[in-house]
Amino acid sequence: MTSKLNDIALCARVLGALFYYSPCAPEAAPLVEALREEAWRGQWPQTLPVDEQTQAGFREPDGEETLEQAWQRLFIGPWALPAPPWGSVWLDRESVLFGDSTLALRQWMRDNAITLETSASEPEDHIGMLLLMAAWLAESGKACALEQLLAWHLLPWADRFLEVFTENAGHPFYVSLGRLTRQTLAYWREQLVMPVAQKQLYR
Repeated sequence: MTSKLNDIALCARVLGALFYYSPCAPEAAPLVEALREEAWRGQWPQTLPVDEQTQAGFREPDGEETLEQAWQRLFIGPWALPAPPWGSVWLDRESVLFGDSTLALRQWMRDNAITLETSASEPEDHIGMLLLMAAWLAESGKACALEQLLAWHLLPWADRFLEVFTENAGHPFYVSLGRLTRQTLAYWREQLVMPVAQKQLYR
C-alpha cells in the first residue's frame, strides 16, 4: 500500500469510528484515550500537522456535560440534532433521510460490490460510516473506488456539515474532532485527481 493510502486508512479509521460509535463503545474508547494523550500527535501523518488548539481540545476535561452525553446530544437525540450526520439531510431539498443521494450511494456500492453491516433503518451515508468505508477501500488498495467515494459521495457535503457540527458541538473533544476532520478532508480534496462533484446544499 502506498504512503498516501496508508495515511488515508489511518485517519479515516480513527475519525470514522469517533463519529460513528459511542465514546464508550469498544471501537471508540481506546481512540478517545489515545487522543487525550500527548503522544498521538507524533503518530498522525506528517502531511497533516495538528495545531495546538485542536490537540488541547481533546485533552480538556469534561464540564457539566460528559463525553457520552455530548455524543447522545449530537448523534442520537431525543431533540433535533444540531448537525445531522447523514449526507442526504444536506443534499436533499426536503432534508430527509434516504434521499436521492443515499440511493445514488447505494447504487454505487452495488456497482463496486461493497456491502455494509447496517440495519435496514440506518442510512449508509452517515459521515462515520463513509469514513470507515474510505478506510477499508484504502486498506484494500482500491484507489479508484476511494477517489469516487470521496469525490462523489462525501466531500460534496462534508465541509458544510463539519462547519455546523464544530460550531454546535459544545464539548471541547467534539469541537476538536470537527476541526481535525475538516482539516483532514480539506487535505484529501487537494490531493484528489478526480474533481469533486458540485452539488446543491440545502442546509
